[in-house]
Amino acid sequence: MIIMLGNAFFIALREIRRNLTRAFLTVLGVIIGVSAVVTMVTLGDGTTQAVKNQISDLGSNLMMVRPGSGFGPRARTAGVPNFTEADVDAIRDQVAGVAAIAPVRKASLSTIYLQAARNTQITGSTEDYFSINKWTLSAGRFFSESESRTGQAVAVIGDTVKTELFGSEDPLGQKIRVGQASLQVIGVLKAKGQAGMGDQDDTIVVPLTTMQRRLGGRTSGRDISEISISAEEGYDSDTLISDISSLLRQRRNLQSNQDDDFNVFDTRQIAETLSSSTELMTMLLSAVAAVSLLVGGIGIMNIMLVSVTERTREIGIRLAIGATAKEVLWQFLVEALTLSCVGGIVGIGLAFAFCSLLAPLIQIPFAFNAQINLIAFFFSALVGIVFGFAPARRASRLDPIDALRHE
Repeated sequence: MIIMLGNAFFIALREIRRNLTRAFLTVLGVIIGVSAVVTMVTLGDGTTQAVKNQISDLGSNLMMVRPGSGFGPRARTAGVPNFTEADVDAIRDQVAGVAAIAPVRKASLSTIYLQAARNTQITGSTEDYFSINKWTLSAGRFFSESESRTGQAVAVIGDTVKTELFGSEDPLGQKIRVGQASLQVIGVLKAKGQAGMGDQDDTIVVPLTTMQRRLGGRTSGRDISEISISAEEGYDSDTLISDISSLLRQRRNLQSNQDDDFNVFDTRQIAETLSSSTELMTMLLSAVAAVSLLVGGIGIMNIMLVSVTERTREIGIRLAIGATAKEVLWQFLVEALTLSCVGGIVGIGLAFAFCSLLAPLIQIPFAFNAQINLIAFFFSALVGIVFGFAPARRASRLDPIDALRHE
């Protein structure tokens, strides 16, 4: 059996070398299919890993409390009241497991320095905001507790703001116009890059009191649009979320038959949501790309049927001199299998090269997945067997006398 398969393999290689152009066109569909599937899965895995890395930059114990229902662009916040600073104090004092907490108020305001102007997200918070959200400095300093308490006109800017407003100039000590106020730049945040919520570095952080007195005004006590919380290490996040929710329901006078008008998210939930969305999209794209493999299999079957017709006399001679129908069947089946395997190997190689070049360009990790490469290769081999069986069976059933008469 092994000798027969070896002979069939060498005969298959001989036939492929004899018609290289036709062999290439035959396996082109398999090459495209395998490379497309492997590329989609590899880039999808890299995107998922990038999302997880970005979320981990926020800290594994970060929680965010926001008014309304839902999270992200589809969040429903119309008519839902914000939080108060008293809500923040209550969570700090009454909920176990809270390591640090910071009230947050955000607004998009025009920012001007000399001739450069742009709209930037302004975040008003306390000094704890930086440690909770894992911000570090590339230059300067954070504002102090006394500056936060007295509402000093100081600002810490993100890397994108520094680049857009100052270029190569040192921003420390410079005055920028934010809304109707003039603020002094005292620090520059180290770049974090893009995340699911946009450019994290396109931000200016000011003391909450500065935000309330100089930038946004304060029309009511409910001006806290978000609460950032850092949980104690090892504390159960589900318990903490439950305790925070219970306290806020009491403070917002929600009855037992009323749904929460706020959301408590932790980084784990956000990572799971974004990762599952990315993985689902990868599966859908891979399924579409896999159709190319079926097209490639049909191409193999068509060419093998043509090959049987062209080599009818050769088949008749082999049968006449003692070859069995089983040996002829294996000869053509091995030839189809060889074609599809070559296509699978070439497809994996192209996908590897393409992903290694593209991943750095779109700023995601190159996540080589040996398992999906093996699956793609074996699937390409299966395509060769399935679609090569009909031509091989046809060749094995030829009558030697009729085959010898064939011109």
